Amino acid sequence: MSKDNQWIAGINAVAAAVEHDAGNVREVLLEAGAKNPRIAEIETSARRKDIDVRRVASSALDGVAGGLRHQGAVARYAAAKTWDEDALPGLVEAAEGKALLLVLDGVQDPHNLGACLRSAAAAGATAVVIPKDKAVQVNATVRKTSAGAADSVPVVRVTNLSRTLREVQKLGVWIYGLAGDANASLYALDLRGNVALVLGGEADGLRRLTREQCDQLVTIPMPGDAAQGVESLNVSVAAGVTLFEAVRQRLG
Repeated sequence: MSKDNQWIAGINAVAAAVEHDAGNVREVLLEAGAKNPRIAEIETSARRKDIDVRRVASSALDGVAGGLRHQGAVARYAAAKTWDEDALPGLVEAAEGKALLLVLDGVQDPHNLGACLRSAAAAGATAVVIPKDKAVQVNATVRKTSAGAADSVPVVRVTNLSRTLREVQKLGVWIYGLAGDANASLYALDLRGNVALVLGGEADGLRRLTREQCDQLVTIPMPGDAAQGVESLNVSVAAGVTLFEAVRQRLG
């Protein structure tokens, strides 16, 4: 599928694309006769921004949504909105000593990436960093799951994650990796300054070179009986816990 034929589906995803990245929306297809007022809002907003809008049968939406639950709204997208790695220093500098980066090392499940982006946006993260290879990219499922967050938080794609972490360290960012075998607790960290929180993929966790680049490895404590039979938290859950510990400290 070419970039010109990427489709995003779902009311939240389409509304966010129209609102935040209208220049990349080529057309919007809406269900004919839909009664949901949000469908009408999308149509009004899209027409105001000179985006082509068509009302079509639900079966036509099923055909282009690729199995995604479209809720009566799909949009044809020119390209996924991501940032080049050269933009990362500027994003950190603009945060004025309070950069909060979420770094994902090899997340494979688009639903997990979407949920991570949603948490990152809610936490006011400076950027989410993902590798270009051996990891899911920002696709239609990610956009759907993120409920618009994929269009509101910078997603920086990098060629070499270990090298990027070294460059980030030079910018005064402390790098903390989440690892189940670490001895130190997340809650013992000072997360109020420039911080990068690094989480691994679903199967293997942090890769060796990524672990070696971290200033410290920490774990999310799971005390007593609550942890029995639970090997580790889902990466999107761990991202939410970790990001909002940083938020708690910064608001405290």
